[in-house]
Amino acid sequence: MSIKQRFDLTGKAALVTGGSRGLGLQMAEALAEMGARLALVARKADELELAAAELRAQWGAEVVPLVADLSKPATIGPVVERAIAALGPIDVLINNAGTTWGAATIDHPLEAWQKVVDLNLTSMFVMCQEVGRRSMLPRRQGRIINIASILGLVGGGDPGRPATLAYNTTKGGVVNFTRSLAAEWAQYNINVNAIAPGFFPTRMTKGVLEMMGEAVAAKAPLKRVGGPEDLKGLTVLLASEAGAFITGQIVAVDGGVTAV
Repeated sequence: MSIKQRFDLTGKAALVTGGSRGLGLQMAEALAEMGARLALVARKADELELAAAELRAQWGAEVVPLVADLSKPATIGPVVERAIAALGPIDVLINNAGTTWGAATIDHPLEAWQKVVDLNLTSMFVMCQEVGRRSMLPRRQGRIINIASILGLVGGGDPGRPATLAYNTTKGGVVNFTRSLAAEWAQYNINVNAIAPGFFPTRMTKGVLEMMGEAVAAKAPLKRVGGPEDLKGLTVLLASEAGAFITGQIVAVDGGVTAV
């Protein structure tokens, strides 16, 4: 098999949560360019339709938009069923849906803590269960990519940056979830890895970057924040046969921030 063939995703079925915008859409674009068929999951139907139209127009991709609130575990089994009904068994799962909450720990509302945990951790756990049970374990193959964060690798307590204890904690959970599941499911030929992005311009990071964008960029050895192409190559590597011997890894895409 040639290198080009190892990166090729033609015909593969991929489910991307939080796939209507931001990092999820960027990763979906990479999969579509490499030939994957896509199920995009998000809460807002209008944003999903716009994303699907963009992917179809640019890459001629087969795209199935699926509206669901993944913070409610009961919605996850049915949405996986709908994805499989439309595309067949899922080959690639990207767990990207997430949220944050900025507040000093002493003032952090319990309901906000639970909201972040429900979406960032619990929905990923249930999504892996459902896709594993319905597609990957019976076929003894699959690729799972979880989206962590460099704030799950470090404390994140920079002066001037809003405190995000729940987000940092859940992204740290994503890191060890990924390692643990990779070890457990390796016997089924299922690769489980995580990407830990640094700061990328998204709706979630808009406030921080408006407040201290220059300082954030200056902290990175590459002296910039992430751009719209910076996650795509790694996403394709981890989703394809090119990454067949990579599992249980957490790869930071952060311009070198965690290297110093």
